[in-house]
Amino acid sequence: MSEKFYDNINVLDSADKGNFKAEILEYKTLTGSKNPALAKHLYYADKAGMSLKQVKITLDNSGVILEPGALQFLKGNISCDANIGGVGGLAKKVIKNKLTNESTFNPLYKGTGEIFLEPSFSHFLIVKLDNGSIIVDKGIFYCSESTLEVGVATHKNLSAGLRGGEGWFQTKISGTGICILESPVPMGEILKYNLDNEKIQVDGNFALLRSDSVNFSVVRGGNGIASKLTSGEGHLQTFEGTGAVWLAPTQPAYYQIAGGSVASLAAAPYNSNNPV
Repeated sequence: MSEKFYDNINVLDSADKGNFKAEILEYKTLTGSKNPALAKHLYYADKAGMSLKQVKITLDNSGVILEPGALQFLKGNISCDANIGGVGGLAKKVIKNKLTNESTFNPLYKGTGEIFLEPSFSHFLIVKLDNGSIIVDKGIFYCSESTLEVGVATHKNLSAGLRGGEGWFQTKISGTGICILESPVPMGEILKYNLDNEKIQVDGNFALLRSDSVNFSVVRGGNGIASKLTSGEGHLQTFEGTGAVWLAPTQPAYYQIAGGSVASLAAAPYNSNNPV
């Protein structure tokens, strides 16, 4: 690619292991529209601080697991594997799909070269694991290094399954490697806590991820009727133990402003077939 192309691109975040590199690219401006109505939307998106982003993966004799449909283009000696994993693997993937809302088949791309995923107005987080496990919200897994295992975590606490807002199952990512999550808020609005035999209690459903070592339950905000009346809180999501917890405290405000749904421009991927 030419230097002129890169003049319009920022690298928001990156992680490099030598044989596997992940980058979050940001297009500074979008000025190619020939449609006045679309240009107006782009103008207001720019004024609101929204920017088009794209995930770039560089492989050096390595592999990446993608969400189906995430690929835009690739360059190099890269092959695609359905990543079914035999009859047993197929059964596990179907079960994971039913339990976590993640895709049944995540294609595996292996080789050497560059992979660009679909541009989007979404936010992306790079997470690095070193022989660890994290549990993430349903549907936010985007891609990962092939050295990681993407599976299912079952809530051990009855209250967490019934009142946790995520059902009985969430997505669990384990091993050593790099993964990318699609976040409802930018990195700058995420609070990261490292608990040391401590507790965090949350009134709402805006915890993005936690270490597998952190216990999750849902408890009442206070004991007794008087406490509930004075505190105004009902049930609180409770994270307790030692490990990481990532919170997105601004997420509920966005849902409230949007009337309970994410704005379509932020959620929808860019489609190169649409007139611009």
